[in-house]
Amino acid sequence: MSESSSGSADESAESASERSSSGEPTADDVVSSKDTKEVIMEATFRALSKHGYKDLRMRDIGEEMDLTRQVIHYHFDGKYDLMSSFLEHIIDQYEGSVVVDHDADPWTELRARVDQCLFGPEFEEFGHWDRMKVYHELYTQAQNDGQHREVFNDHYERIRGSIVEVVEEGIEEGVFRDVDAERMGQLVTDVIHAARGRRISLGHEDAPEEARQAMDEFILESLERTE
Repeated sequence: MSESSSGSADESAESASERSSSGEPTADDVVSSKDTKEVIMEATFRALSKHGYKDLRMRDIGEEMDLTRQVIHYHFDGKYDLMSSFLEHIIDQYEGSVVVDHDADPWTELRARVDQCLFGPEFEEFGHWDRMKVYHELYTQAQNDGQHREVFNDHYERIRGSIVEVVEEGIEEGVFRDVDAERMGQLVTDVIHAARGRRISLGHEDAPEEARQAMDEFILESLERTE
């Protein structure tokens, strides 16, 4: 990948010029580190949606927030470092957003997890598909980036693993018929990814709903016990 861990040369120079000479936090950095990084992440969403990954500059992100651009360089060593943290931020948002009652039956939990992946949680700013567009742009870059590919692989495995776990629980409780839970989790996860990609890349806005209906009819129905 053309971006190095320290970012491009012009951004490294920009970073050096904007840090305080003492290396100490500026006044903006007094803000809670967690809150500041959240502001930076949301600004990155906005900048990426406007400029795309290839043309994105650190200054574009700075223009999307009220804090000075120095704050970005205080927390991140260039564009690549920021994008790595941003990718993990997106994934954390989605993995922490599935809310299912602890006593929910396997059917309810399985459908909730599928719906969350296909239709997403609610956000105050930038809806699910705005965020998925950014996610998939970074996803396409992963073929040339071992570190980001590893992050995406881990995320994929966690989605698949959560489906497998619910299916296994349903089988143990006698709610689902005995199937290969690993293969079922693989199939459901692949359908989710295909539907999201079709909507984002091809503009087929009905793809998620069509995939959901097809899953109900052809995949999830296969879990029904016939006894």
